This record gives sequence, structure tokens and C-alpha cells, in this order.
Amino acid sequence: MVLWRSVGEVPADLGRTVVVIGNFDGVHRGHQHVLALARERADAGGLTMVAITFDPHPMAVLRPEHAPTTLTSLDLRAELLEHYGADAVLALPFDRDVAAWSADDFAQRVLVDALHARLAVVGANFRYGRKASGDVRTLADFGAGHDFEVTSIDLDGGPQVWSSTYVRTCLAAGDVEGAAEALGRPYAVRGVVVKGDQRGRELGFPTANVPTDALDAVPPDGVYAGWLTRLDTGERFPGAISVGTNPTFEGVIGRRVETYVLDRTDLDLYGVEVQVEFVERLRGQVAYTGIEPLIEQIRADVEDTRRVLGLPLA
Repeated sequence: MVLWRSVGEVPADLGRTVVVIGNFDGVHRGHQHVLALARERADAGGLTMVAITFDPHPMAVLRPEHAPTTLTSLDLRAELLEHYGADAVLALPFDRDVAAWSADDFAQRVLVDALHARLAVVGANFRYGRKASGDVRTLADFGAGHDFEVTSIDLDGGPQVWSSTYVRTCLAAGDVEGAAEALGRPYAVRGVVVKGDQRGRELGFPTANVPTDALDAVPPDGVYAGWLTRLDTGERFPGAISVGTNPTFEGVIGRRVETYVLDRTDLDLYGVEVQVEFVERLRGQVAYTGIEPLIEQIRADVEDTRRVLGLPLA
């Protein structure tokens, strides 16, 4: 994966390119449509395909109180952009200085001077430059005088247009299946496994605990069926996933994603970066009055997880 974290990291000898531009948070199916067309055009012209994204999200700088939760970290976003066709990713550091660039400043500095664009592929609703003053027509007019073309693509999806906002709305409602439909894959979170209070281990269901960040989009509290992948080895395991704060036990601080890997009590995942995929919501969180009802419910959750994932029932 080639990830440039500033314009200054782009090689001076980079040849002509096909460029796609956007926040690309989630890299959903609408984004994938844009990437596929750009890949096709790059292959036809023997050109390098570069995806431009922004880090952090512009709203986090311009109106932080309204900044959306993030669907993908920068590293995951770059991986996905590469998977769907990009040869390289330019993560443009977004700050007040960049926000003050005019539309022409952005096009000149990034598309012409740094990336030597031959073609820019953008969504039909693309806006850029100071106070979003530039649009597709503005970019096309600039490109006509600077030796690059512009192609815009209508928003994809139906009857609901695929968008990062739509994915966040699905997740907020616990509709991980709806989010997966828009993304073209299960929604996932990543993080390093930390030591928890080890309640699950005491109950016979040890969990891999990943803290959540307020900036990360995480489904609401509840229990989900899904998968856990070790990012160091690539091993993938079926899991019953709990999101929340363990309401049965008092004194637990911090929301987290806890995954019980089915039928495994021997895994040592502390300090390991993992990816947790959400396939289906099983139920909401419940505070139980004792240990036995909780254990009985966990066993039922495990069997429901097997059913959802198409695994043999115990």
C-alpha cells in the first residue's frame, strides 16, 4: 500500500495520473462505483490511479461540534481504496490553511503540481475549495486550461443512495445488515485488545476487549453475531460480540466491543490488533439479577451466533 500523508511526500517523478477525490469514509458502494470507473480509465491509458482523501474529516476542523463519527481509520480507508483499485492514496492533512485555499489553489497545488492529473473522477455532488466554492463545472473549466479532463458520476444506490451518512444512520439504529448492504461488506471496527475485568473468563466465556473511541461509529449497545480477525496472522474466528458496559456488573467504566470467540478459551490476544465484523444484531443489552441467568443467556447468544453464521449447532 502506497500512502502519502502530505503533498510533499508525492514523488517528483510521478507520471500522469487518474485521480479520484473525496472523503471516502467507509468506502461504500457509491465510492466503489467511482473507483471502478477511474480504474478502468487508468488501465486504458496506462496511468497511475491516485485516490485523494482528507485527514481529519473537514468537518472536524470547520465545525467540530458537528463532525460525524468516523467509519474507517485512515489506515483502513487506505487499504480499502487500494483494494477497490487505487495504486496510491494521498491523505491530504486538512487544517485551517488548507480550508482557506480557493478552488483554483486546490486544483493547481494538488491536481496539477503534485499529481500531474490527466483525468479527475468525482461524484456529481463534489464540492471543494474555500467555503465549498468549487463544483464539477468549476473543476472542468480549470482542467480545460491545465491539460486534464473531469468526469462526474451520479450518486449510486437505490432506492436509498449509498452514502457515509446513510451507513452511520444504519449503525445508529443497530441495522448492521443495512450498513453491510451499503458497504458491500460487513461493517467492522479495529483496535488493540486490552485486558478487561475478566468477567467473561470467570463465566467460561473469555472475551477480546477493544475500547471504543467517541469518534468511531459503533453500533448501539447490544449483542451481535460476527467475526474476529487477527491482523497479525490473518486468522478469522466466529464470535458473539457484545457492545456496551456490562450492565449486570457495577463499576465498569468505558464502552467497549467484547468478542467471545466461539469454543476457544485458549487464545491469548492481549496487545494484538484485531478487526471485528458485525453480521447481525441478536438483542439489546440487559441487566440480569444473577450470574446463572446471564450464563444461560450467553449460551443462547452463542447458539444464535452459530445459526446466523451458518455454523453447526452445538
